[in-house]
Amino acid sequence: MAKRWITEWRPDDPGFWEQSGKRVARRNLLFSVFAEHLGFTVWTVWSIVAVKLGSYEFSTDQLFWIVSLPNLVGSALRIPYTFGPAKFGGRNFTVVSALLLLVPAALLAVAVSDPATPYWVFLAIAATAGLGGGNFASSMANITYFYPQAKQGSALGLNAAGGNIGVSSVQLFMPLVIGAFGLAAAGLFWIPFILAAAAGAYFFMDNLTAAKADPKAQLKIAGRAQTWIMALLYIGTFGSFIGYSTAFPLLINSQFPEQASLVTLAFLGPLVGSLIRPAGGWLADRIGGSRVTLVNFGAMAGAVALVWQGLVQQSFALFFCSYMLLIATTGVGNGSTYRMIPAIFRAKATAGIPAGTPAHEAALAVGKRDASAAVGLISAIGAFGGFFINRGFGSSIAATGGAGAALASFAGFYVLCAFITWACYLRTVGRVPSLAAARV
Repeated sequence: MAKRWITEWRPDDPGFWEQSGKRVARRNLLFSVFAEHLGFTVWTVWSIVAVKLGSYEFSTDQLFWIVSLPNLVGSALRIPYTFGPAKFGGRNFTVVSALLLLVPAALLAVAVSDPATPYWVFLAIAATAGLGGGNFASSMANITYFYPQAKQGSALGLNAAGGNIGVSSVQLFMPLVIGAFGLAAAGLFWIPFILAAAAGAYFFMDNLTAAKADPKAQLKIAGRAQTWIMALLYIGTFGSFIGYSTAFPLLINSQFPEQASLVTLAFLGPLVGSLIRPAGGWLADRIGGSRVTLVNFGAMAGAVALVWQGLVQQSFALFFCSYMLLIATTGVGNGSTYRMIPAIFRAKATAGIPAGTPAHEAALAVGKRDASAAVGLISAIGAFGGFFINRGFGSSIAATGGAGAALASFAGFYVLCAFITWACYLRTVGRVPSLAAARV
């Protein structure tokens, strides 16, 4: 897999971009989205399978553990996956990471085929689904290199949305597949698509020599304050998206048991959150990521309060509509925060260096490498939010019988994120021209 290496890549050169760069970038984006989409489907398939495990008589808290573990493992895997494209090439790593999805897909079928499968085996096999969660970090780190600065918000938004919508695919199709062919089909169904994604990446994607980097050098990004600030904000946006999306079916099933059949509508939440994500990047490109992010965190806190009211009043209509609004706001926040990351690191790298000079070009290259490393690390840390949200719901329901305590803590966290966004970017951006120019 060492044939498709591109040695010259200058996406910020308008002539190069229009002549050949745009076509190559779009091709790589297309197949990256396909592979990442399948990563998300495998990662989150247990959100539906857990609802169908009634014959095993697991408690609600135990089921939330099954849904939580893929989020935990996937989040941890995003750290090494971040450095995969730079070490081995974006195309090469996409092929391998896609093929690894065969492991959790096959093991799921094994687990549910035996009525005597113990709980700990379910936990272990569900954890392997985390392999799908790692794909996001490698895909986003790779696509960052393909697009010019002015188009990265939209490109990263589309790439992420194509992956995120995999949660909706699972929650839409799996109830139908399971109903027709049984629980084992929830794993076997995806195998032909996984093989197709690996083949597509092998034949149609490219490796960039410009993206080559030393992983040890990339890890230095962990020493930057901006990395940790954005990681915290990303826990609030993407972590919330994956957490609320995977918790939705179980939450409906446990809090509205008389309307459990409406679990089939759960796919609408991640669908809306995924489709609206590019809008967050688009808005950030035009009015600034920090402004969009600040307003969005306020909207998220308000949506959480409405969800709580739906539960208190036992109004499924209010709960469902509010939950949809909540997931939609996570999608907007995903797009806006991801747009902020490359803008911040490029602005920091080029601060005080005149544009158009060789020094500026060298600094811009450093900024891109820093941004790519930061994107993966931030996405890894942010994804842990999916684990915390599911465990928050599980623990709250086990302790109090309801989700109110978890929702109150989530709302408080969003208020904190809003304050951090204002203090670190909006309050200071006027005093740091490079950040202002980058529309952070």
